[in-house]
Amino acid sequence: MFNKCKIIALAFALGLGGCASQSANEQAELSKNQEIVVEPARPMAEDEGNSDPFEPINRVFWDFNYEILDRFLVKPATIAYITVTPQFIRSGLLNASENLSEPASAVNNLLQGKPVESLTSVGRFLLNSTVGIVGLLDVASTMGLEEKEEDFGEVLGVWGVGTGPYLMLPALGPSDFRSFTGRIVDNVYWPLTILDDPYVIASNVVKIIEVRASLLAQEETLNRSLDQYLFVRDAYFQRLAFKVSDGKIKVKTTEELEEEDDDFSNFEDMLKDM
Repeated sequence: MFNKCKIIALAFALGLGGCASQSANEQAELSKNQEIVVEPARPMAEDEGNSDPFEPINRVFWDFNYEILDRFLVKPATIAYITVTPQFIRSGLLNASENLSEPASAVNNLLQGKPVESLTSVGRFLLNSTVGIVGLLDVASTMGLEEKEEDFGEVLGVWGVGTGPYLMLPALGPSDFRSFTGRIVDNVYWPLTILDDPYVIASNVVKIIEVRASLLAQEETLNRSLDQYLFVRDAYFQRLAFKVSDGKIKVKTTEELEEEDDDFSNFEDMLKDM
């Protein structure tokens, strides 16, 4: 089961995982909301509750994840996959992969006191698993049952459990004690526990590739950041806060971030001239 968790967490191997671990459908939805994009790198205040006591070793693992693992494995595999695979096949495989998470979302929604969302997840799983041919077709969405994805890490957050120290794990990417615990719990939900490992691994590989594909156009934002490690760390914690609050916090738009980067660059140039 721990190995399954590691496969899922490879979606974070970029080091971009703080803003990339959500499903590809969630990525598309977030991009439509002008209040949802991450804030650029900045010092982290202690009262935010997001500590990084392991920063020196975290930076070493960041370099490995982004400069080696992503550059030579994840990104090339993603480009090859989206180049040779027709879009309708990609969509079907992603739908089937995400359908396996619906029972976990149903339980996690219920644990947060959201019975309507829990029933929606149950309905989605039943419809897509039958009429939708084991999830290949997202019939539920066409009937108005939109995805209500929730993980156990969010449940712990709603219950008041803090994130704990920030962790940049080798191959696993950005995490924290609360989220790592949540990942383990999510992987003991049915039906993942009754499926053979090859099916679970294949499902998670599809998710990883699709999430990475959704980030290809966003790489320039990361590359333009003054400190990529800090950018990803802050993005990770902001996304956690956004998910736990169900989107009730305001996060800066891409345009606002780029404007701040330009302003800071101009300020640096002014200091150099002085």
